[in-house]
Amino acid sequence: METLVPKGYQETKLGFVPKDWNIVKLRDIATKCTKKNTDESITTVFSNSAVNGIVLQNEYFDKDIAQQGNLDGYYIVESGDFVYNPRISNNAPAGPINRNLHTQTGVVSPLYTVFRSKLNEQTNFLEHFFKSTKWLKYMMSIANYGARHDRMNVTSDDFFDMPIPMPKDQEQIKIAQILTTWDEAIIKQEKLIKEKEQLKKGLMQKLLSGEIRFQGFNEDWKFVKLGDLLDYLQPTQYLVSDTNYSDEYETPVLTAGKTFILGYTNETEGIFEDNLPVIIFDDFTTATQFVDFPFKAKSSAMKILKPKDKSVNVKLIYEIMQMINFVADDHKRYWISEYQELEIKLPSKEEQLKISEFLNTINNEINLLKNELEELKIQKKALMQKLLTGQVRVKV
Repeated sequence: METLVPKGYQETKLGFVPKDWNIVKLRDIATKCTKKNTDESITTVFSNSAVNGIVLQNEYFDKDIAQQGNLDGYYIVESGDFVYNPRISNNAPAGPINRNLHTQTGVVSPLYTVFRSKLNEQTNFLEHFFKSTKWLKYMMSIANYGARHDRMNVTSDDFFDMPIPMPKDQEQIKIAQILTTWDEAIIKQEKLIKEKEQLKKGLMQKLLSGEIRFQGFNEDWKFVKLGDLLDYLQPTQYLVSDTNYSDEYETPVLTAGKTFILGYTNETEGIFEDNLPVIIFDDFTTATQFVDFPFKAKSSAMKILKPKDKSVNVKLIYEIMQMINFVADDHKRYWISEYQELEIKLPSKEEQLKISEFLNTINNEINLLKNELEELKIQKKALMQKLLTGQVRVKV
């Protein structure tokens, strides 16, 4: 069946784009960067995250993955360079391409591909193009996944043959300016959230230590063991059996670590949905998360902590647990052996409720800001799709 091409558009491997746009290859507008850190003079190591972009490896992982003495084969990345990571994920089905927005020079693994725009004025446009999904179809068509299912295997020649739709110079600049404005709004919102979370952290430490107390409360606080407040459940019957997650599914699969939501499953059996809310606890690291929605678990090392009776304020206990300074330096299970024996200081039930209500107010404000942030990201994604395909044209 013959495809009907809209008036004023041309059909390309990237879909329909305006006739007055040029379709160029990546190699025509970018140079591959192959300079290596042979003398190991550069010690800053970058990682390319699908979610967070180019990040300092020691900050992102809380440690250096690459060790000094092994950096001589790493590629040098200047400020403004682009880095392609072939590792695929739900957030990056062809692997992420991100621009180095750090001011310093660093190095990346030789598994990555580094390239640089030949013209500075095209750099901003390319940055937004690679944040879109327009280049994914081409990558899928050339990929040879090989032995590793989590890594996209493409040749350098195929990668740099990638077609790029290029508007005229002034339209490129205008599109980049519009999308940058949205990026700045997103960054501002993220800053507001971080500031509000820091405010909450400071207030929480003072409230939950008794340094600051609400008017009308003067009873002494009492020490109570965590094990006297919380029972534990093994997650065995709630473990997910298929890790082919999809955002189209309903039930989240959780971990107690930073990632929290690993993905979503369509499994309907073994969902934890009674006795909510609960605290999930990583028995090896002691990481915790507060959960007030149905879920499935991934790891058998996770314990589900539930209140011993209805008088226990689970949310408040969770907040207090965030202030516990506990070092998990041995590979062992901690809840039964040590953690449940830890004592926390608790006020009366009435004062607990007052503190919890106050913290909930701050949490609601933070959640509102986060919802606004997600809406900004959705709006930017839709705008990016229209501008980078020429579906919506800008006046120049």
